[in-house]
Amino acid sequence: MNEHLKDRLLRKLDTLSDERAYQVLDFVEFLESKYAERSAPTNIFARITERVEDTMRAGKVPINAISGTVGVFDSASKVMKGLASAAGAVVDEASKTARELTQPPKAPPPADAAPPTAPPSGGQTG
Repeated sequence: MNEHLKDRLLRKLDTLSDERAYQVLDFVEFLESKYAERSAPTNIFARITERVEDTMRAGKVPINAISGTVGVFDSASKVMKGLASAAGAVVDEASKTARELTQPPKAPPPADAAPPTAPPSGGQTG
């Protein structure tokens, strides 16, 4: 979808009530099932949220309750993403430290590669 069309659709969606937006979602899902492959979200939290939302809509739960529930799931998803990111950073840092500790120490340069030293200064003559 081109950016102009996407922006135009978003402007129209922003003006709709939640009830009308769900009608639009129903129509988009209908078109998707009829003409395109279903693109399931890859994120586990998004899949759970969508399943709960669909179940609540099928049960005729009021829109306000659905919106609140979805908001809670979205917040939980953001918290879990933050935790996963922090855990990833900890694992990366631990791996880096472990690699540094397991590498053999660097050997000093060989004696013949050392720069020549000046003879000691003093009054000794032979």
